Amino acid sequence: MWRGWLANVLPPGTTAPEFSLPDETGRWVRLSALRGRSVVLVFYPGDETPGCRAQLCEFRDKWAQLASRGMVVFGINPQSAASHARFRQKHGFPFPLLVDRGQQVARRYHADGPIVRRTVYVIGPDGVIRYARRGRPPVEELLQAAR
Repeated sequence: MWRGWLANVLPPGTTAPEFSLPDETGRWVRLSALRGRSVVLVFYPGDETPGCRAQLCEFRDKWAQLASRGMVVFGINPQSAASHARFRQKHGFPFPLLVDRGQQVARRYHADGPIVRRTVYVIGPDGVIRYARRGRPPVEELLQAAR
């Protein structure tokens, strides 16, 4: 249990584990349906916590740069769709927040634990991980990884 709490991130060059999760509106997002685009997964501990708010607001503030590179962003944690909807609306996030009940996807990406471990991945258009890091890496690093 909570393998991700001790495990390292999945290394670049690894095929990203498939997943399908609902967003805050109930729309399902499937990783394989995003092939051909760079995908950013931001695993974060909680809605409306200071560190998570700052991290996701940075993605919001750099949205034009991310979108111009064809990147799509998803915040992921196990909180409810209602919590995600309030959080997204309050801060104007232009990207969906996915509901990972039971941290099933976090487990596949080694980001699970007593609380979700703050972890960021960039998955290339081919479905292969290009970047993986714990914490709050600068968005500029992700933009470079997607090149």
